Amino acid sequence: MISEAQFQKELEIIISNAIREDVGDGDHSSLACIPASANGKAKLLVKDEGIIAGVAFAKMIFEYIDKNLQVEVLINDGEQVKYGDIVFYVSGSSQSILKAERLVLNSMQRMSAIATKTRFFMDLLTGTKTKVLDTRKTTPGVRAFEKWAVKIGGGENHRFALYDMIMLKDNHIDFAGGITKAINKTQQYLKDTKRDLKIIVEARNLSEIKEILQSDGIYRILIDNFNYDDTRKAVALIGDICLTESSGGINEKTIRKYAECGVNYISSGALTHSVYNMDLSLKAV
Repeated sequence: MISEAQFQKELEIIISNAIREDVGDGDHSSLACIPASANGKAKLLVKDEGIIAGVAFAKMIFEYIDKNLQVEVLINDGEQVKYGDIVFYVSGSSQSILKAERLVLNSMQRMSAIATKTRFFMDLLTGTKTKVLDTRKTTPGVRAFEKWAVKIGGGENHRFALYDMIMLKDNHIDFAGGITKAINKTQQYLKDTKRDLKIIVEARNLSEIKEILQSDGIYRILIDNFNYDDTRKAVALIGDICLTESSGGINEKTIRKYAECGVNYISSGALTHSVYNMDLSLKAV
C-alpha cells in the first residue's frame, strides 16, 4: 500500500486541482458583493441520515483556502448522523468560506455516501471474520478521498493503484500465456527490478485455483464470480496457504452468504461507483 505521506500528497493534489477548476481567477460572485474585510460563520447541516465522512478533509480544504478560518467540530468522521444535525461550524472571512463551500460539500456528500454504504455492508457481515475491500472502480481524480471514506465506514482498502501491488487478472493471464507463466514472469520481474510487491492472482474456476497453488509466494487468490458451493471448495483447497478474496457482482443480498463460505475478504466496486450522495448544506448563521 502507499505510504501516509503519499496519501496526503494525493489529497493535496485533489484540493489544488478542484480549486483551480472551481475558482479559476476568482469567485466573482463573492468579490462583487461581499467586502474583503467581512467575517461570517456557517454551519454544516445534515439533511439526511447515515455515516458522516469528510470532516477532516473539509478542515484541509478550509486551511488551504484560508489558514485563518476556524472550524469547530461537533461530530467526527465515522459517527452516525440524522436530519438536522450540525457537524461543524466554520468562521472567518466570508469570502473564504464561500470559496470553499462547494468543494467541501461535494467531497463530504460523496464521502459520507461511501462511508454509509461501507458501514451497511460491514453490518451485514457481523459475526463473520470476513472484511470488506474497495476496488479501483473509483471516480477519476478523487480516488484518495473515496478510499479514505471506505476506511471511515469500517472497510479496508485494496491496492491504491497499479503501482503498489501486483494483481494478475484474467487478461494478464491470457496475454501472458497462462497462470503459471504469468506468475513466473511476475516473480522474475520483481526480482530483476528489486521491487517488493504483494501478488494477487485471479482464478476463474477450481482448476485455476489448483494451478495457482502450485506456485509459491502468492499473497491472495481472487475467487472471481464463483457460486457458493465452488467458493467453499476453493476456500477448502487454499486453506492457510494464502488469503482468499471473493468478488464479482456481490451485493447486499449475497454478501453474507459469500462471507459464510469462509473467505477472508469480499471486494465490491459498488462501495464507490454506486452510491447516492448524502444531502448536506453549508448555511450562514
